[in-house]
Amino acid sequence: MTERNMSTDSPEKRAAGVAASWMVESGMVVGLGTGSTVAYTIKELGRRIREEELEILGVVTSYQSEMLAIEAGIPLATLAQHPELDIAIDGVDQIDSRLYAIKGGGAAHTREKIVSSSSKRFVVVADESKISTQLDKAVPIEVLPFAKTLVVKKIKELGGKPKLRSALRKDGPVITDNGNFVLDADFGVINDPENLALQLSSIPGVVEHGIFSNVDELYIGRKDESVEIVRR
Repeated sequence: MTERNMSTDSPEKRAAGVAASWMVESGMVVGLGTGSTVAYTIKELGRRIREEELEILGVVTSYQSEMLAIEAGIPLATLAQHPELDIAIDGVDQIDSRLYAIKGGGAAHTREKIVSSSSKRFVVVADESKISTQLDKAVPIEVLPFAKTLVVKKIKELGGKPKLRSALRKDGPVITDNGNFVLDADFGVINDPENLALQLSSIPGVVEHGIFSNVDELYIGRKDESVEIVRR
């Protein structure tokens, strides 16, 4: 596993990830998200496939989830082959009491939003540290490199404080799987996520932002390994 995925064991993440995996039934085409909690889901789905309990196809959201799925032995397909998925399971950076979420810590939120929006059911897995009354984390925004200056200006006009995300192990910015930059925009407490999402989407050069409003179910893993399920 990569550092972002299961570098240290987390009982609460494992509990949420494994519990959500049991929503998957044989014959399903499943969207596989990115991040440390959904990595447990992918691993559990792989175990069930190896033990011949399950036959599924996976559609991945990133190179990272693709490598995890291959390692787990999950057969893969594409949205071109299966434009409507039965279920998508993904992690989250923060989620509020109304099931609005912020995603994109792994810079995969564009593909994650496409996959989740292509699914009949979108399930999010999270440990309890990701739960908040209101969203207040910086919003990841994937931006065409050519449009960076304009997008920065427009975000500031909306009251945000944008920062270009830098790579950790090389000089320069993070480059997404789509070849774009990521701006992390701090808006403080986000009282109206739906309106901010619309405003960000209207900026020329924004490929996609990390505000998600399409979560159907939330699996919250607790430190005692219990799981709370919240449905919209």
